Amino acid sequence: MKHKLLLSALLVGAVCSAHADPLASWNDTAAKKSIEEWVQNATNKDRSTFIPPEKRYVVFDNDGTLWPEAPLTFQLQFAVDEVKRLAPEHPEWKTDPVVTAVLNNDLKAVAESGQKGLMRLLELTHSGITTEEFDQRVSSWMDAKKDPRFGCRYDQLGYQPMRELLDYLRKNGFKTWIVSGGGIDFMRVVSQKMYGIPPEQVIGSFALSDFTLTDNGTELRKNMKGAFYDDATSKPVAIHLFMGQRPVAAFGNSDGDLAMMQYTAANPDYKTFGLLVHHTDGEREYAYDSHPSASGKLIEGLTLAPQKGWTVVDMKQDWKQVFDPKLCPVKN
Repeated sequence: MKHKLLLSALLVGAVCSAHADPLASWNDTAAKKSIEEWVQNATNKDRSTFIPPEKRYVVFDNDGTLWPEAPLTFQLQFAVDEVKRLAPEHPEWKTDPVVTAVLNNDLKAVAESGQKGLMRLLELTHSGITTEEFDQRVSSWMDAKKDPRFGCRYDQLGYQPMRELLDYLRKNGFKTWIVSGGGIDFMRVVSQKMYGIPPEQVIGSFALSDFTLTDNGTELRKNMKGAFYDDATSKPVAIHLFMGQRPVAAFGNSDGDLAMMQYTAANPDYKTFGLLVHHTDGEREYAYDSHPSASGKLIEGLTLAPQKGWTVVDMKQDWKQVFDPKLCPVKN
């Protein structure tokens, strides 16, 4: 009798495991159903909507799509913390307005400095060092720093519903890429660990590096030469450069992602999919669209989405939880 009960329990467990919801952090709303319907149509050989596995390339923005971007993007917060750490060694920085804003904790002024201010902070903290040294600085920062609001490390703040979506797509034969305005070297440090996306499938903003022979071998030293900002209309350019083919699905959260989504939607061979994450949950995360604290403005996208048939995710209504409670036990 005991053996029969054990066998029954094992069978029930196996059945439950086989039918486990791969998108368990999503509410059963139209957004979740649209994802599942598209994937089913794209992977069914008997349907006209079938997409061959070698063409199943899908692209994700990062800031605001896979992890938070408020009140500052994580990379900008890293640059701010690096300026504070390095400033005592560089007294000449104190005459720089954006450095002064950082040292005075005037994050509003930092955000308002725009792309020019951002590039200056990147110049001070992302150049003049080897690629290995930069990777180590990012890793050390990720290990030591915590988000002041959520009290968790930044690498623990990937959106759980989006991480499930990445896994779901990969299990159905899709190749997942990041295409973001964030720095390519910065994201590559954590992309595998956080999202299961290898470094070679990360596309982002970048600058050229200097190669030199050294007594110990070779090194690449980061600088700001040939800087390429991977946002807005630059995203399709970068996709073509790094991927060499047009995606079949695109996931973003701001008007800066629209060119990538339009480029994807214009794929002449397959029925594509587009999704925008709308930040509507000020209690569990942040609520903004037309007036973000730093980046992620979403105005035109909300108008285009119904016209293009794109899915808009209402974070408050469509997600059961925002972060993985095992990694970041905040209110979900």
